[in-house]
Amino acid sequence: MRAIRRFTVRTVLPEALGALDDLALNLRWAWHAPTRDLFSSIDPDRWEAFHGDPIRLLGSLSPERLAELAADAGFVERVRALAADLDTYRSEDRWYQAEGRRREQAGEPALPAAVAYFSAEFGIAAALPQYSGGLGILAGDHLKSASDLAAPIVGVGLLYGAGYFRQSLTRDGWQHETYPVLDPDNLPLTLLREDDGTPSRISLPLPGGRSLHAQVWRADVGRVPLLLLDSNVPDNDDAARKVTDRLYGGTSEHRLQQELLLGMGGVKALRLHSRLTGAPTPEVYHCNEGHAGFLGVERVHELIEAEGLTFPAALEAVRAGTVFTTHTPVPAGIDRFGADLIAEYFGGGNSIPGIDVGDVLALGREDYDGGDPTVFNMAVMGLRLAKRANGVAKLHGQVSRSMFHQLWPGFDVGEVPITSVTNGVHSPTWIDPLFAGAQAEYFTADEIESGSGWYKQDGGIDNATLWELRRQLRERLVHNARSRVRKSWTQRGASAAELGWVDGVLDPDVLTIGFARRVPTYKRLTLMLRDEDRLRALLTDPDRPVQILVAGKSHPADEQGVRLIQKLVQFADSEDVRHRIVFLPNYDIEMAQTLYPGCDVWLNNPLRPLEACGTSGMKAALNGALNLSVLDGWWDEMYDGQNGWAIPTADGVDDPEHRDDLEASALYDLLENTVAPRFYDRTDGLPVHWLENVRHTLATLGPKVQATRMVRDYITELYTPTAQSYRNVDGPGYTGAIELADWKAKVHAAWPSVRVDHVESEGLHEAVKVGDHVTIKAFVSLGQLGPDDVEVQMNYGRVSDNDEIDEFGTSKLELTDTYEGGRYHFSRAFTLAQSGPFGYNVRIVPKHRDLAGPTELALVATV
Repeated sequence: MRAIRRFTVRTVLPEALGALDDLALNLRWAWHAPTRDLFSSIDPDRWEAFHGDPIRLLGSLSPERLAELAADAGFVERVRALAADLDTYRSEDRWYQAEGRRREQAGEPALPAAVAYFSAEFGIAAALPQYSGGLGILAGDHLKSASDLAAPIVGVGLLYGAGYFRQSLTRDGWQHETYPVLDPDNLPLTLLREDDGTPSRISLPLPGGRSLHAQVWRADVGRVPLLLLDSNVPDNDDAARKVTDRLYGGTSEHRLQQELLLGMGGVKALRLHSRLTGAPTPEVYHCNEGHAGFLGVERVHELIEAEGLTFPAALEAVRAGTVFTTHTPVPAGIDRFGADLIAEYFGGGNSIPGIDVGDVLALGREDYDGGDPTVFNMAVMGLRLAKRANGVAKLHGQVSRSMFHQLWPGFDVGEVPITSVTNGVHSPTWIDPLFAGAQAEYFTADEIESGSGWYKQDGGIDNATLWELRRQLRERLVHNARSRVRKSWTQRGASAAELGWVDGVLDPDVLTIGFARRVPTYKRLTLMLRDEDRLRALLTDPDRPVQILVAGKSHPADEQGVRLIQKLVQFADSEDVRHRIVFLPNYDIEMAQTLYPGCDVWLNNPLRPLEACGTSGMKAALNGALNLSVLDGWWDEMYDGQNGWAIPTADGVDDPEHRDDLEASALYDLLENTVAPRFYDRTDGLPVHWLENVRHTLATLGPKVQATRMVRDYITELYTPTAQSYRNVDGPGYTGAIELADWKAKVHAAWPSVRVDHVESEGLHEAVKVGDHVTIKAFVSLGQLGPDDVEVQMNYGRVSDNDEIDEFGTSKLELTDTYEGGRYHFSRAFTLAQSGPFGYNVRIVPKHRDLAGPTELALVATV
């Protein structure tokens, strides 16, 4: 019989154990080993059965067991001590407060009072499955590290009723998806309520006079609140209740409704949270990928309604406080909607007072060379609404500047205003407790943070101890993998009598390679299968075998990705290799926390340069694994020749099949001739050279891949300058925003008359030598603009055979003379400092104190 209603009855804890509720509801337990150990000690078998979920564990305890625990003085004292430790963690000053004091004393711009971080997914813990892959895990690590730094960040996302799908396999290797319903009352969440106890609500208008209502759940990620909007409320009609049914599912219109709720509804949720808790209003809004882009529209609406601003002035105020991060290196990875669908949601009876539907469409329309003007592009809107933007690795920054270059016509690709902050990972989440415990035993806190402990000569971890640690992690992975393989085959219909071979799957003494990630085609899950005979030889080598663990989910609508999984599974099912290669279904945080530490090598072979960053290899490296990767994403900037291996790539080869053949062959060569020999080369039973690489990785790479480094970079390089930009236009009446909007309108209107009339140079002789002095003179027409509205620049540098200046410096020319009719003379003396082919050009760009840079208006006049 099917239940007509479902709800969870929460356990009532004895008074002596009351703090367990707080410990379970605060997700710090996800990375705080002592708190996890406390819950595990209550009932180790149940803790394992519930996959380390303290809410489910507490809900399963009988009154008798609770009474027994309450009478255990030692256990009660552990609860009290951990509750006090959590209180201290949530209240003490940390890096953010110390940095704030330092800035105040130095007279530097103040740190933001608060930052709102919007993301479509958050991977915090397996117990809160609101993520599909790297974007969500990155967002989760961002919040955790912000908490560790005591940065005042608040996360904003959606609560999906089924999260992402659970993956299993059919008998013939096809991916099978199920969507188990999540009960919010059985998750580490608290519902925001009004003073009278009723659930708080936010609402958005929908076409046809409908409304989309949502309640707001709060997850406490250490000291960082995460607000999750949930449309499954009785006030909604059936269609609206399903808006947050699952992550990345449904039609294009369904996705649009999700993104409207995330962006516009997310801003409303922030206001609700501030009203109920007194939390400060954010000065900076960080849009993590384009899904949340509509947050800018809602903030514009707020300012028009509350301050009476015009759309252009409100837009400037909103832009001043917005940061946008792009994560995709390919246009196909960007959400795009038909402009007619956007018009339906922002026009007619659904229009927003003060905001014309054309204003909204202009934010995301692909009205540039190579674009499709019938399409609304969420990444384009993110860039147009942001004061500052970034990619997630240095190479990805370059790729992004090239990808979005058409938004800034007339500027060099290298000048496109997209910088980069390389991703990092939250080490307390991803370092295995055994490995972390060993470091804590042998190293000081400073030695752990700097990585220098791995080079200690006296009192450090010797090679024998390090090798034994690595073997323990590998052995645990092998046992875990066997359990997962048995469960998977049982689900695929195999009987117990057929599965005796599973006990021999993998070997704790064999070189172990991991490959786990989402399965879009560019990540090339099956590159290792290009030459199956050669792979078989590697797996079954009698002296130097390798074993490979593979995991990953493909979006159900990605037929190619699903087929790649089947192809890999069918190979792994072969009787001659199934003890050396396995596919582990349902890749998630729980699996990853065993998989990363247990692997000796982490494999990554995307099609370069299509990996934005990738962080799985960082997590493996923190546990002593070596990376074997294409020079893409983070590995392109952090590979140093001793922390792993770079797979050669066939850049420039147009035939994709031939390119894959070449790169697969290079991968096999590395495994056969370098990686496996180094692992199995032993001195007194120890792979000394291998362990040297492991130490070097831990000492040099470990500090670089920390998410605390990443969050500090965001705070210093993006959040704080953005907060200062916001303060410049904030204040009574938003006079700064009004003035900036009026100035931009003036510049746009006058720009057609702005030109460089003539350029002269003095001091160039027949034989030009290093050290010669040259004066560059530019005669320009500015029309209705004045010299204070522009900057006249000289761009200079070494030129190629076609007179292109590939890498150039920029110098400002000074006003020298003023003529009638809006004409001016600018000049600059210049010393030639380098030999070889040299060239220069002169251009005019807009200039204003509140611009983030000369490219902000995408206007330039040149010779």
